[in-house]
Amino acid sequence: MSSESTLDDEDTFKILIATDIHLGFLEKDAIRGSDTFNTLDEIMKCAKTNQVDFILLGGDLFHDNKPSRRCLHSCITMLRKYCMGDTPVTFNLLSDQTVNFNTTQFPWVNYQDENLNISIPVFSIHGNHDDPTGAEGLCAIDLLSASGLVNHFGHSHSVERIEMSPILMQKGNTKLALYGLGSIPDERLHRMFVNNQVTMLRPKEDQDEWFNLFAIHQNRSKHGPTNYIPEQFLDDFIDLVVWGHEHECLITPTRNEQQLFYVTQPGSSVATSLSPGEAAKKHVGLLRVKGRRMNLEKIPLKTVRQFFIEDVVLEDHQDLFTPDTPQVTKKVENFCYAKVTEMIEKAERERLGCPLTPEKPLIRLRVDYSGGFDTFNTARFSQKFVERVANPKDLIHFVRRREKKEDIKGLTGTESTAITTAVEGLRVEDLVKKYFEAAEKTVQLSLLTENGMGKAIQEYVDKDEKDAIEELITYQLEKTQRHLQARAVTTEKDIDTEVSGRDSKKDTTEEENEIKEAMSRAKAHRLERGDDSGDVDISDDLADVAMDSDEALLPPPTRGRGRGGRGRGSRGRGRGEYTCKETYPTPSKVCLFHLHCGSEKRVVTNICPCLYIYFVTVMYIFDTYFRCLRLSLVLNRAALPSSSFTKSSSQSQSKSSRGIAFDDSDDSDEVKRSQKMIKHKSF
Repeated sequence: MSSESTLDDEDTFKILIATDIHLGFLEKDAIRGSDTFNTLDEIMKCAKTNQVDFILLGGDLFHDNKPSRRCLHSCITMLRKYCMGDTPVTFNLLSDQTVNFNTTQFPWVNYQDENLNISIPVFSIHGNHDDPTGAEGLCAIDLLSASGLVNHFGHSHSVERIEMSPILMQKGNTKLALYGLGSIPDERLHRMFVNNQVTMLRPKEDQDEWFNLFAIHQNRSKHGPTNYIPEQFLDDFIDLVVWGHEHECLITPTRNEQQLFYVTQPGSSVATSLSPGEAAKKHVGLLRVKGRRMNLEKIPLKTVRQFFIEDVVLEDHQDLFTPDTPQVTKKVENFCYAKVTEMIEKAERERLGCPLTPEKPLIRLRVDYSGGFDTFNTARFSQKFVERVANPKDLIHFVRRREKKEDIKGLTGTESTAITTAVEGLRVEDLVKKYFEAAEKTVQLSLLTENGMGKAIQEYVDKDEKDAIEELITYQLEKTQRHLQARAVTTEKDIDTEVSGRDSKKDTTEEENEIKEAMSRAKAHRLERGDDSGDVDISDDLADVAMDSDEALLPPPTRGRGRGGRGRGSRGRGRGEYTCKETYPTPSKVCLFHLHCGSEKRVVTNICPCLYIYFVTVMYIFDTYFRCLRLSLVLNRAALPSSSFTKSSSQSQSKSSRGIAFDDSDDSDEVKRSQKMIKHKSF
């Protein structure tokens, strides 16, 4: 790091760095609708005032994957206003531009286009909000690139290997290698780093003379075992990493002592969520590079709306009130009123002398009412501050400390372990196996196998193989029936003995063959219907669509990534809470679905939305599946008056291409009802 006074000359690169502008966020809001446009205008004006060589954007220029007409128009207007002009660009590009800009029909940097007059080039990678989609893999930044206003780089087409070829620049005697990697699902990129499938190319000559700058848009903080990118994954020859996607402003470069490079996290230029990380003052950076030395100057943004957040724990104020105090709710409301008023007055004092700062601040008071306190009417409370804050509807947020898992009523050790294990990211078949290994004897499987059910559920969820579970149940029941016929068993006790003995002798290879046969039958039935969509393994494609990581904030349903308000706050933000509201008939036996969502409608915490939907789907299948175990009871009770099954049973079975036929008896109706439920209700 060097002082800026020693770097300002003809050999010095001056680069304005910004990330996560989220242009268009809440653009229809009457109060906050223009915030992102005002801030982008300030950033572009700052670049022109400081006469930078180029602007580097670290992703999420747009908040919506498909920006509105107003949003695109405003962005193009500002880029044209500040980036076009007669001022010459004083650095040269030395690399092969057809490789650097291989996603466009104009594979060269925009300032070298003879039809354009660019004075400040803009280089940008894409983020998770404005990432490429569709068959052509296009995004909103590609529109700006085709119009000659932005140079889009860092777009990787392959899902198997990534090779980053740097944009090589030279200004005077200073050589700069600019690397970029647009947003990729964190789990996939993490796996590719582990498997050594990510390569950063370097110039063959004079490698020690290049200053290596890398822009990335991924999770920096750990949100799961593989849902982030550790800094140690990056190559140690990098000098500075510009880390986008994280919204907390940590722009001062920090040194990674293991890899020996610096990391700057500029953060977002607008608060997209009311979380503590967004409350830090917003900045952009002016990076100066000369030779292998650098200096990063923090430039505070003046048009950003003020945001203040405080936490209040009611139990800590027992000198003022307790849950047993008369009219305690009214006293708590008055206490919160005083706190909010204090925060507003603080905002007004800090805004003095800053005419560009919006008048109404964002205020969030988080009230912990654990310990027996009641909440008050937040809508009525917010009406008192409608004219003083920009977010009256979100002013008060009541929170309560979560119960420890071992204290949750109604969950045994086995049940709690099953749910916790699912949250930790096991595959479905592992979850099924672990549950039945630890389950009580009364809920163990009688005829079906844990491995088979796990595989069938995995096929159903991952590959939409709708017949997988039905065919597996049918196949294993048919084999059991044939086995009992061959052994000529006559009593209920003998049936139990034969079934348990047969399962204990079954080896892994035999079971795998049974599973494959059942899956083949399921696929054959699907092809008979003319549905071949199940042949495609969509696991990686699903990761593309449901990425995350700003993880809570994608605008409403143009895509499905739910994240209507998805802004990152602090690096260690928490998850939301989701409650299952559906009701289901109580099964005759305990099942995972009802452990997960019983009559008490327990709240499921610490589960991301995608995993939650996945988990609930699996549990619903289990619910139906456990009812199917009634078939085993029917089989045990099935009258075997003679030494074997009757001839009519065999004939009935031969006539049926699918399902199981028994002797005509009172139990046969129950079997048929169960089979009908399998075929129709579950799927």
